[in-house]
Amino acid sequence: MPRYHSIHAGTRQARRLLCLVFTSGALGLLGACGTMKDIPPGTAMAEVQGRYGAPTVECPLPDGTRRAVWSTAPMGQYAWATTITADGRVGQVEQILTDAAFEQVRSGTWDRQRLQCTFGPPAEVSVVGLPSSRHLIWSYRYRQAGAWNSLMHVYLSKDGLVTRVHPGPDPLFEPREFPMQ
Repeated sequence: MPRYHSIHAGTRQARRLLCLVFTSGALGLLGACGTMKDIPPGTAMAEVQGRYGAPTVECPLPDGTRRAVWSTAPMGQYAWATTITADGRVGQVEQILTDAAFEQVRSGTWDRQRLQCTFGPPAEVSVVGLPSSRHLIWSYRYRQAGAWNSLMHVYLSKDGLVTRVHPGPDPLFEPREFPMQ
């Protein structure tokens, strides 16, 4: 019996030590984590890619720079974008799935390519309307006003131009059943 007690006590100590090691390791990893917004302007693109991977979308811009977008779509509500200079340095990294960013989208002047280069790929793609007036809808998951789980719906005409933009609730986060009262 004393022998069993000593083994049990040793096991308890070993478990405590393992918990301490894992907790310390987890806290160390969390401390090393940051978000893309913490990347200082002027950081080498190679360093950014080493830390966060290749961008989801990369587009050439008219001034010779490139725009890079890292998206968490289709399920995530965040995407970050930056401009990459000709010498491979990043500019300010910004969270782009915001009300302010979506307010830039204008009917008749924005097209699919500009949407993709600005916001990355949509979370959902759907088609609505009658056969004679079909509209493609690109929906982006985001936090409306930084708080509400929403989708920003961007309607595209047959020729690929934006015709309408509006937010709505994201059914992914809505309750599936409503209780009867």
